[in-house]
Amino acid sequence: GKVVSVKIGRFGPVIQIGSTDSEEKPRFARLEKGLSMETITLKEALELFKLPRVVGEYEDKEVSIGTGRFGPYVRHDNKYISLPKTLDPMKVTLEEAEQLILEKRAKEAERHIKKFDEEPDMEILNGRYGPYIAYKGNNYKIPKDIVPQDLSLKSCLELVRIQDEKGPSTSSKGKRTAKKK
Repeated sequence: GKVVSVKIGRFGPVIQIGSTDSEEKPRFARLEKGLSMETITLKEALELFKLPRVVGEYEDKEVSIGTGRFGPYVRHDNKYISLPKTLDPMKVTLEEAEQLILEKRAKEAERHIKKFDEEPDMEILNGRYGPYIAYKGNNYKIPKDIVPQDLSLKSCLELVRIQDEKGPSTSSKGKRTAKKK
């Protein structure tokens, strides 16, 4: 009983159910790849509103499957876990979602190497490019010859001080060289 329309939104074509004139807020869905604004049918448009869908509860919290800016995901306890491309978001079961949640937790646990009770702002983490120190919103490299697990709070503060004195690292990505004619 609501109007369904297709229009160009801020980030590309969207489908809208409802209108801004009514008291109830309209719902939006992004047009998936392969669908065209000119040729989409009502049935195809309504299919896009099947997500997010609730698949059940895990640890007394709702587990839902949705799709977002970066693709399909599982949402549990306000945490988002990306769905692998092999899984169809419309067919994911609660058991598969639970497995993805547990895998994400294990990966997150591996990320933390060491914390210091005396200095809660300092933490040694395992990152994409190896271990590093996170301190007051900044990241500091740990030299390759140092074992991160053996670092004390004093030695971490020393590494931070040395790197702060050295100044920010320069990368070749942001530099532009002036060409002489």
